[in-house]
Amino acid sequence: MTFNVLLQYILPHRALSRVVYWATRWTFKPWKDFLIGTIVRNYQVNMAEAAQPDPLAYQHFNAFFTRKLRPDARQADADPAALLSPADGKISQMGRIVDGRIFQAKGQEYTAAELLGDEASAAPYRNGSFATIYLSPRDYHRVHMPLKGTLKETVHVPGRIFSVAPFAVEAIPRLFARNERLVCHFEGEHGPFVVVMVGAILVSSVATVWDGLVIPPYASSIRRKSFSGQNITLERFAEMARFNMGSTVILLFPEGAAELDALPSQQAVKVGQRMGMQPRS
Repeated sequence: MTFNVLLQYILPHRALSRVVYWATRWTFKPWKDFLIGTIVRNYQVNMAEAAQPDPLAYQHFNAFFTRKLRPDARQADADPAALLSPADGKISQMGRIVDGRIFQAKGQEYTAAELLGDEASAAPYRNGSFATIYLSPRDYHRVHMPLKGTLKETVHVPGRIFSVAPFAVEAIPRLFARNERLVCHFEGEHGPFVVVMVGAILVSSVATVWDGLVIPPYASSIRRKSFSGQNITLERFAEMARFNMGSTVILLFPEGAAELDALPSQQAVKVGQRMGMQPRS
């Protein structure tokens, strides 16, 4: 076990997350300008894509981190049957779900039931397909719809907040099924699908367009919320959520509902880029 991996087990994740939650919302100008400038320089953030290109114009660090892009910065694939990338980032893994098991990294896997929180929710995806996208600090941190869907339920599953950087994904067993996450169940034209937003070290809050902040950094119990009958339908490519700091998005589709492209691990993707195809109507 490397020192970096050992730290994942011994660091006080919750305490750190609470400190970071407030530090990233502090409006003290020298502080927020220092944080923003450090990220822009070290990660070569492309501010020309941002609706507000001046990094020092943001009220606090979190406003910068969850920044909007210019309307023309991202476009949805022109084919209406294309399944879209929901986020900017890199492909961690994608492929088939085999008898309910999802590939995490070499020698590592977890089950759809562990990820979603129960066997019944996982049943439609037993032999379906999945895609896992890692968002780094340089990336745009808003999550968009991979296809049109009607929201049925959200499930907040509390857990650890290990780093989701590649070194941790390769070393920590069942990482995505252990970290805190928000599971969003949708019904699409070709059946159900799931968008899972996974928290990470220093990152345990997500805001959705329908519910605002849904994972406060002090949450500790499983929470289910039904949206059946509310007719919350989001169009393909529409914004659905944002990470307050960043992490990982996992998509699950039933067998036959999506044919994913063969994108290799660490392939960079952008919101709206084609990742696969739905059956044509």
